[in-house]
Formats: sequence, structure tokens, C-alpha cells
Amino acid sequence: MRDFHVHSNYSDGDFLRGMIRAAESAGLEGVGIADHCNVAPRDRHESMRSVYGFNLDLTHERRRQGIERLREEFGLEIYDAIEMDYDPRDEAAIDAFLSEAGFDYAIGSVHDVGGKNVQIASHFAEMTEAERDAVVDEYFEKLVTLVESELFDIAAHVDLLERTPPLRGRATDAHYRRVAQAFTDSRTVPEINAGRALADARIVHPSDPFLSVLREHDVAATVGTDSHRPDEIPDRVDFLTEFVEEAGLEPVTPDGGVW
Repeated sequence: MRDFHVHSNYSDGDFLRGMIRAAESAGLEGVGIADHCNVAPRDRHESMRSVYGFNLDLTHERRRQGIERLREEFGLEIYDAIEMDYDPRDEAAIDAFLSEAGFDYAIGSVHDVGGKNVQIASHFAEMTEAERDAVVDEYFEKLVTLVESELFDIAAHVDLLERTPPLRGRATDAHYRRVAQAFTDSRTVPEINAGRALADARIVHPSDPFLSVLREHDVAATVGTDSHRPDEIPDRVDFLTEFVEEAGLEPVTPDGGVW
């Protein structure tokens, strides 16, 4: 078992050493440290970087030194990865940074629609039904563009808006099929993400209907616990192991190899 989506203190997770120690204790053969990053020059994103510390474009070399030291200490493979916020306007900047930085693999994520984080319910609570549907349309439009950009090895939590009650359940079969076709034509693969699988809502990304469409299109997937704290890793690893076995899935590595 390898977990390709874990965060550390280089974005919004716990200390790097503690995350890797927990991964080893959970029996993982490999763990990918994929901290958040955003290279958008716009004011709102610059403010977010200052407040939340999503500055891996400035700190990745320091984190890489830490990873290299910990590779000598721990008995599992440690991947030097990144989770990059995606916006079509930033493709050139993302491409330039990823080409220069040389990560083991890159995860792309759509978190914002119209300047609003799709995980914050209050952003959408007062919207009309039509306005919410428009947000869902734009989310999937951006996701398709992310996949078609070929900038990333993995697309994270590909139905993220399912975490948000005002947006939950609004995606359609047509949305899923359009994304599945984009994956079919791309080197990018989605992930089975357990970041909310053990929460009250018990959300697994992608949802069952979306996963069925992806399997119909023979789209492969990686796995990621999306853990931010050491104590999250063991239970999420156990969940993912059972999930892929029960579903008959054969996850792949970010480069398309055998899991």
C-alpha cells in the first residue's frame, strides 16, 4: 500500500517527521508528501498565501532537504510531491514552476469557482438553485480543463463540491461522463480520496455514481488519504485498503505503474 496524498507543515499539515513516522507505523510501503501550493499572482491568492502559508514554490527546496534526510532514517519510500491549485489563467506559471522544481509527481486540484472555495457552504447558502447549478457546471468545466492541460499526474478529489451541502448531489451523469472522457484521453489519473471517508458524511471521492462512470471508461486511479495529521493516517489507510479490495480496484502509481 502506498498513500500518494499527505500534507505536512510545509502547508496545512503536521510536522513532516511525524507524518512520515505515522505512515511507516501504518505499514505503508510509500508515502507522498503533497503540500498545497498556489502560484496565482492575483491579490486574493497572494493574501491566502500569506495567511495560510501555501508557499511551497518558495520552500520546496528546503522541504526536499528534509525529505532526503528522512529517507535515510525511515524504511519506506518517501515521494517529493505537490498539490497545486489550478486555474486556467495560471497554466503558464504552473508549467514553468513544475518544470523547474522537478517533483516526483504533481497533483492538480480545483478548489475555487468564481473566487469562492467550493468547500465553504456559506458561500452558496443564499444562492438560487440556478446559481448553484451554474457553480457545479463551472467546477466541472475547470476540472476538464485541468485534465486536458496535461500539467499534472493526478487530479485530486474530483468531485470536491460533494463536501458542501448546498452543492451536494447536483452533479449529473453528463458531468461525470465528460470528465471520464477527458481522463481517457489524458495521462492524468484521478485518485480515490479518503479525506472525508470517516467523517460524519462518509464522503469518498469520487462518489459511487462517478466512480462507476470512470470504471466504465476504464480510467485507472491512484489512492490518497489526504491526511493532515498523523492520527488520521492509520484509519484512512485501513479504509482505503478495504475499499479498493471490496470494489475490485487495482490502483496505479502516479506514473501509471503497478501500485
